[in-house]
Amino acid sequence: MDTKACLVLANGLVFEGRGFGAEGCIIGETVFTTGMNGYLETLTDPSYYGQIVTQTFPLIGNYGDIKKDYESSKCNLKGYIVRQWCEEPSNFRCGGDIDSYLKSQNIIGLYDIDTRRLTKVLREVGVMNGMLISGNSAEAVEARAALSDEKKKSALLEKIKSYSIVNAVASVTGSATGVEEPADVVFSESAKYRFVPVTADGTKINDPVEAMKNGKGKKVVLWDFGAKANIRRELLKRGLEVVTVPCTYTAEQIQALNPDGIMLSNGPGDPAENVTIIAEIKKLLKTGIPIFGICLGHQLLALANGAETMKLKYGHRGANQPVKYLKTGRVYISSQNHGYAVKNETLPAGAVLSFVNTNDGTCEGLAYTNVPAFSVQFHPEACSGPLDTSFLFDEFVTLINDHNYFKNFKVNSERVDAIQYFAATIKQTKANA
Repeated sequence: MDTKACLVLANGLVFEGRGFGAEGCIIGETVFTTGMNGYLETLTDPSYYGQIVTQTFPLIGNYGDIKKDYESSKCNLKGYIVRQWCEEPSNFRCGGDIDSYLKSQNIIGLYDIDTRRLTKVLREVGVMNGMLISGNSAEAVEARAALSDEKKKSALLEKIKSYSIVNAVASVTGSATGVEEPADVVFSESAKYRFVPVTADGTKINDPVEAMKNGKGKKVVLWDFGAKANIRRELLKRGLEVVTVPCTYTAEQIQALNPDGIMLSNGPGDPAENVTIIAEIKKLLKTGIPIFGICLGHQLLALANGAETMKLKYGHRGANQPVKYLKTGRVYISSQNHGYAVKNETLPAGAVLSFVNTNDGTCEGLAYTNVPAFSVQFHPEACSGPLDTSFLFDEFVTLINDHNYFKNFKVNSERVDAIQYFAATIKQTKANA
């Protein structure tokens, strides 16, 4: 392909390359993800809404486009950047290439740039807005011409800087409903590739009867803030009946469904902006219905309990983020996709730090001792993996059956040491910056 394309960052840096996918101009928040596989999950994860995503792994698309692996029915990111994309994918499940997929979703792609350099810029400066320019449309030609005129370039950069992600959750709620499947299909399809429930000790449960015995007869409401389809799949594998509701549902409407548990899903954007949802979660906390939050759901649950959130410099995105379970001291490798985090120092009474990121000390999980609820910042449902923390869905089933399960949750002595160590490290890093 010889389509001329480039990325213009808000600080004026320009990365020249070639285009694939759709053509035109688009502005978004430029981020990077370090996953070596699972690019279909990245492309279809609603949490990337409003963002231009850069893959740090150099070759993307080698197993093509596989509809069965979609996390939602459409691509919600703004643009896609890779070093190289595979034009001739090879996989027995392949249904096409990612160029065709991006075209079908009207998503602009950029390749043949130094993604390593771009990632280093984002790590040093932090995530920033950018514009993708691709092809020879009138809009693209005008934008490209502006780069050689100082006055016009200045105006273009101001336009890029002024972009912000708004109405993120409302824009993606319900995205996964188009790829939902019944429980028997979910388990049989998963069993083909041994993507079955995994216990805390790492044992895979291939028998659906065994996997579902504790969840049978229980109903869970999946409150969809941009849910990945695999969250629902993991709940179904435990025998739970899952009812998906949009972000606009109220606490009263959820209670009317008479659920045994509530799942707060992942999703995009600044968690603190979801004032109405946070208010509804506060109401649900008074009902005593067990709650499990993942990613954005984790942040919203923390905000509803009185904690605060912050924006990270460049976020955590990829399938290789180490998190330490402070209850046991064990470190797990996790999949993550978030740009915000709960502030450790703002945790209210009754909220116990359960997981911590071993790279920067940020909050990766909370257990609540005063209400039947817990949450994690990472993705225990990760597809294509890692699967190590999927046992947390079994913890949710246990909490549904025993509302006091986390009442006496305690961490070992390493908890205090870890918090103090990471706090000191972060403070020193900021002082040296």
